[in-house]
Amino acid sequence: MRVNQAQIVRDYLIKLQTQITQALYDLDGTPFVVDAWRKPEGEMLQGDGITQILEGGPVFERAGCGFSHVTGPKLPPSATQHRPELAGAPFEAMGVSLVFHPRNPYVPTVHMNIRMIVAKPEGKDPVSWFGGGMDLTPYYGFEEDAVHFHQTCKEAVEPYGADLHPRFKKWCDEYFFLKHRSEARGVGGIFYDDFSELGFERGLT
Repeated sequence: MRVNQAQIVRDYLIKLQTQITQALYDLDGTPFVVDAWRKPEGEMLQGDGITQILEGGPVFERAGCGFSHVTGPKLPPSATQHRPELAGAPFEAMGVSLVFHPRNPYVPTVHMNIRMIVAKPEGKDPVSWFGGGMDLTPYYGFEEDAVHFHQTCKEAVEPYGADLHPRFKKWCDEYFFLKHRSEARGVGGIFYDDFSELGFERGLT
């Protein structure tokens, strides 16, 4: 992956974090505590990030939205289970993740993350892909809320292929199924990993 593409993704994700936290501030009125961090020299993972936390607001009991950008000497096994030829390659990864816990028990908890991983095998071109998703965990379930959420997810990915939403919805249902409880974590959503079939520009959008 070219350096300018990595910078494009970094800029996009930091801007996205800012848009999300600003929208929550406009709704709740409680400022986020911002922690810009950097990994100390000498650690296996190098990089930086921005963690933003809102606590004790009138709308949100707790809301967190974090950006991270790290590099490492060796991809973890979970990242190469579908790409064994990249096992052990150095990597670069960046993403934004969030978890929101509203005060109102009738409002669901929401989880979301998006990420990009770049593997850099020695003597070969870099290989990049995207991953992420979002889902809802209601305390009290309302059918109309679940329908609205799934419809919104469908409309978000539909311009990129009619087959994506059914695939990503099924993937989410399977990924977030709690086997030890034999139940789903919530009402589902969308989830995808190791996704590169649209190429860089369309994959990013």
